[in-house]
Amino acid sequence: MPSQSFEQESGLPRIAIIGGGSAGWMAAAAIIKATKGAASVTLVESEQIGVVGVGEATIPPIKLFNQMLGIDENEFVRETQGSFKLGIEFVDWSRRGQRYFHPFGTHGRDFDSVPLYQYWLRERRRGDETPLDAYSMAWVVARENRFSPPARDPRLVQSTFDYAYHFDTILYGQFLRRYSEARGVDREEGRVVETRLSETGDVAAVVMEDGRAIEADFFIDCTGFFGLLIEQALKTGYEDWTHWLPCDRAMAVPSETAGDFTPYTRSTAREAGWQWRIPLQHRTGNGHVYASQFITDDEASDTLLANLDGKPLADPRPLRFTTGRRRKFWNRNVVALGLSAGFMEPLESTSLHLIQTGINRLLALFPGTGDNRLEAAEFNRLTGEEYERIRDFLILHYHATTRDDAPLWRYTANMDIPDSLAWRMEHFRATGRLVSPGTELFLNPSWMAVYAGQEIEPAGLDPLVVGSQVDGAERLAGLRRVMAEAVAPVPDHRAYIERFCKADA
Repeated sequence: MPSQSFEQESGLPRIAIIGGGSAGWMAAAAIIKATKGAASVTLVESEQIGVVGVGEATIPPIKLFNQMLGIDENEFVRETQGSFKLGIEFVDWSRRGQRYFHPFGTHGRDFDSVPLYQYWLRERRRGDETPLDAYSMAWVVARENRFSPPARDPRLVQSTFDYAYHFDTILYGQFLRRYSEARGVDREEGRVVETRLSETGDVAAVVMEDGRAIEADFFIDCTGFFGLLIEQALKTGYEDWTHWLPCDRAMAVPSETAGDFTPYTRSTAREAGWQWRIPLQHRTGNGHVYASQFITDDEASDTLLANLDGKPLADPRPLRFTTGRRRKFWNRNVVALGLSAGFMEPLESTSLHLIQTGINRLLALFPGTGDNRLEAAEFNRLTGEEYERIRDFLILHYHATTRDDAPLWRYTANMDIPDSLAWRMEHFRATGRLVSPGTELFLNPSWMAVYAGQEIEPAGLDPLVVGSQVDGAERLAGLRRVMAEAVAPVPDHRAYIERFCKADA
């Protein structure tokens, strides 16, 4: 631990991160990098306590986090047995037999002051049944199981998509541990058995099973759903969103690599939830997220095992959760990251992203050794808004369905939804317009992909497209031709990995 004189000279608090896994080691790596090694950072974890480790799919901003750390992409993919992800394919969500793609990137590029999708809506009214997916370069590449990074020249259609990764989160945590320890982060092995509070009510120290006390000025809670500090010690409270996001359990199982090596995640709706499929280099990640009020654990496990591409490599691992968020993410001298902060299920691969944005806000509002009430209030405001806007996007997937073949889907189709989501849906149903309350993770192309994919048809169109003399049909057909030509030289997904970032056997 640094001396008192160091604390006064540097102005940096002593930081203790309680819990490892992706959340703990992402925080450790980012803080030690941002402070250029000047901060005193101790991470406490126990090898006896497992990590959830099933969040294997990410979204594009993870690239910025790795770049901030100075991590080489090919090394990272190789070390985490990773693959590439161009978006998510949704199967059977609106109705059985229907599928659509939520791409990373836009649908083509606007050729007028009116968004391209408005011309697509206009042509649909005139009888053109071409799906919106056909105008996504990400899907044009992904459906042929190809991959290469997007072009840098914004004039090219190959620049209109983005990408993320699939990777083994346990390997990612180990990768970041090596990174962090090499730069000065101290790791303490052992189980925490007690939390000591100061006279003012702040966390003063955690006590290990062997009697050691780990003291710090500021603590980061990465202890998962249990919330050792944020909840067990500080009694922060939890806002339950199960009435909007009723899935509360998951079964996860790895399987042998089989089937297509897809550069995308697949989400298939099941009777009482949905199933994920995530291809890695050494295995395929699978899971069944479900609502326990509509299906038993054994039935959920059987459904998962009956729908694998390859032989299971383990028994299904059960997970239980309550969708929602802490009432405060930063309470006194504790910030919660990862599952300690809240959970909204992995439908749109946001779990690691919320860790990342929590770290970014913590760095922007980095605590001093004195009163941090203003920083905490702003952190909680911004984080609460982000959680609620992601929540609404997830609810849209469940609510915008015509399925009535099972109790879950009848419930979600008819349930009351947040006013914030109802306002957005009302705008789209009226004129096809996309409105937003402000800065958010999922931008217009994402909302449009789900609206179109879930088959929501607006009653009217933007007046500007109704009166436009632009030949939308010709422009859209030309875009399809350009995309078809652009995909031809893109390499096979597996071939790309074999060349640049193949993991050791």
